[in-house]
Amino acid sequence: MSPSLSRISIQPLLLWAGELQCSILEDFAIIFKRDPAARNWLEVLCCYPGLHALAAHRLAHTLHRRGVSFLPRFISHLARLLTGIEIHPGAQLGKGVFIDHGMGVVIGETAIVGDYTLIYQGVTLGGTGKETGKRHPTVGSRVVVGTGAKVLGDIQIGNHARIGANSVVLKDVPPDCTAVGIPSRNVCKYNTAIPPLEHNRLPDVEASTLRLLLDRIETLESQMQNLTRPSLSPLESHPHE
Repeated sequence: MSPSLSRISIQPLLLWAGELQCSILEDFAIIFKRDPAARNWLEVLCCYPGLHALAAHRLAHTLHRRGVSFLPRFISHLARLLTGIEIHPGAQLGKGVFIDHGMGVVIGETAIVGDYTLIYQGVTLGGTGKETGKRHPTVGSRVVVGTGAKVLGDIQIGNHARIGANSVVLKDVPPDCTAVGIPSRNVCKYNTAIPPLEHNRLPDVEASTLRLLLDRIETLESQMQNLTRPSLSPLESHPHE
């Protein structure tokens, strides 16, 4: 083989290896920013299944893009057995994605996840049926998907959005908005970009609606009482005169 042909065949391999290394390093570094329990590099390297699942997926995804048929699915299957996280090789994951704990996470074939998105355990980025083509969600950058949330169908989740724990999202979520409930409702009164981890401060749509209804009912009752209160005649108003 001539030197020129050797360079042509080796250069794409080196480029692919460099991209893969950079992505894995981003996944590794973001853990220390996202998880206060991450204390040292050895603990993160050996004891974080989300990192292991992402590393396996990035290898499987690269092979999938190059048309390899069996090996990517087998790598995905092994990763699911080891980590409890199932990511289809066709899914597109950005850099710095963090899957925290991760048990029970399922990410479908046509799902797209943006950079620096945080996904908690039990999350499903799935489809709604047996349709073909793009059938899984597109999640923007720096999104937080809470524990047990189900994001289903070909929908768009905007940048900096938050998905509340155990919510079922079936429609688009605009950027900087929060989706809560079953099915979810979008609440866009809060800036969800800062801070991204305070799930205890998620808005309660149902409670807010009930409070407004109760306040309105009390106001109407007070007005009705004033209208139906009998007016006193002049003699009754001055009984001792």
